[in-house]
Amino acid sequence: MNANTPRQRPDKKRAESLSFASLAVHAGNVPDATTGAILTPIVMSNSYQLPDDPSALDWSDSQTLFYNRNSGHNQLCLERKLAAMERGGEAVVFSTGVAALHAIFFTLLRSGDHVVVSDVTYEAVRRLFGELLPDRYGIEATFVDISNHEEVRAAVRPNTKLIHAETIANPTTKVADVQALAAIARSAGALLSIDATFTPPPMFHGLEQGVDLVVHALTKYINGHGDAMGGAVIGRAELIRRLKGDALVDVGGSISPFNAWLIMRGSVTLPLRMARHLSTAQRVAEFLEGDARVAFVMFPGLASHPQHELAARQFGGAGYGAVMAFAIKGEPEIQNRFVSSLRLITSAVSLGHDQSLIVHVGKEGRRGSERYPEMFRKYGHLRLSIGLEDLADLIEDIKSAIDETFT
Repeated sequence: MNANTPRQRPDKKRAESLSFASLAVHAGNVPDATTGAILTPIVMSNSYQLPDDPSALDWSDSQTLFYNRNSGHNQLCLERKLAAMERGGEAVVFSTGVAALHAIFFTLLRSGDHVVVSDVTYEAVRRLFGELLPDRYGIEATFVDISNHEEVRAAVRPNTKLIHAETIANPTTKVADVQALAAIARSAGALLSIDATFTPPPMFHGLEQGVDLVVHALTKYINGHGDAMGGAVIGRAELIRRLKGDALVDVGGSISPFNAWLIMRGSVTLPLRMARHLSTAQRVAEFLEGDARVAFVMFPGLASHPQHELAARQFGGAGYGAVMAFAIKGEPEIQNRFVSSLRLITSAVSLGHDQSLIVHVGKEGRRGSERYPEMFRKYGHLRLSIGLEDLADLIEDIKSAIDETFT
């Protein structure tokens, strides 16, 4: 560690022995040597002082502090915190969650390679593998029902390099059997990347279930306050170093120091916030399912969910996420009328915020929606991300909006 590398306060216990709540508070934090401030300060500098003889520097180095595109003090501190929270080797942070996803695909895939991708996936991933990467770089992709393991195995080819899925798919809430996918990837000599944005730690630790690379849109739960954007990939050191060298240093998807600081600050309360998100979401989903005016509810915590038993086993009783999809009985104007009648829940994109957020997506509103369950194609859907409001207030807001919709 050179003089320009941030130093962490020595821990009284090894990080491996600390609980998640303690790691959320202390991991990655570097008290300021200049002022004695006990929290990592924001270092808003593009450049860092070079050593007396900089001629031997590796200008692509992402560990030494000399230029903010390669690495910065706040970025490195956040990376250490995320690696500790994910119980992984190393982490790399980017400006957005999509930049983190693209970093994996850009770094690890070559022309002629093949990828197996969940047929329900984030919009940007769908376009990357459905259009951009095949058209521009000759990377082939097969979209599969990730819950059908025979279909996954059948899609694997000799040139398959990667299997990509989401722990809980956006927006249908389909649950991926991560251990099963890891076994398929290993047998094929491929890597497994999992977008775990819907299931941040401590709810889920993908590296312990055989995942090679875990992705988080830090914009969502890990930040938790709807005021900063970022993305991260966590995995084995050799893979993360490749991502840093190719997609961070030479493509330039660097996160700003201020956003890294905001996300690090927000992550301290992640275990407390997740407990509230998860418990409230379960009760809201049960309330919606019990209302005859609701056409369907898709939430892994409900016994009616196709992967409920898998979710219970995979997440170990920690919870089932805090995002659900549902629809009110009726045409799109009914869905819009319901949303406009809400007074507490905010109509906005994104998820994992302190506020509960809802968005109406039409019957054909996303790429790949033809692979969605029949009820989605019949009604469209409302994606609801449960925030930190009081449970009774949320239920009253939903009930009043449904009543008003049908008045």
